[in-house]
Amino acid sequence: MAGTRVVVVCPVCEVHWDRDGQAPGCADASHFHRDLEVHRHRTAVVLPDGTTVTAVSFDPGDPYGREQRPDYGLYLDSRWQPPWPHDHVGWPDFGIPEEKTAIMTALRSLLARARTGQRVEVGCLGGHGRTGTAVACLAVLTGCPAGEAVAWVREHYCTSAVETPEQEAFVTQSALT
Repeated sequence: MAGTRVVVVCPVCEVHWDRDGQAPGCADASHFHRDLEVHRHRTAVVLPDGTTVTAVSFDPGDPYGREQRPDYGLYLDSRWQPPWPHDHVGWPDFGIPEEKTAIMTALRSLLARARTGQRVEVGCLGGHGRTGTAVACLAVLTGCPAGEAVAWVREHYCTSAVETPEQEAFVTQSALT
């Protein structure tokens, strides 16, 4: 796939680095490091009720390049500092948000904006774990059964979406309570 690169991830330290061209972010040999293929997302996702949101990944070479700028962005990684209106919600890489109420409030607000015709996007760093989990939650908010939302997001957005069992559980068991 064009634009694909490999990053090495240390889930213990919650760091990652490009396999080619960056010094390792973790040198602890007792930590399990895994390689992940990362590809760029600027993907329009039509939710079950017909509402469209764009799911994005952070492209360090051109993070804010768009054919059309969004009216609003919700970002799950602090590296995002776009020139358009946006908000951040704290959410650890490979984890789930500590403040469940804050993310669900932010996702409902994003959905409301999209339903009024605004171009909205949601993104983290790689566009898979946190972004995929957020899109799965949006799918539930728009009519997808919670138990089917992870499969739905993998079919309608990206097969790599929702990276951890903890993220799957967040969608299926607790995301909307």
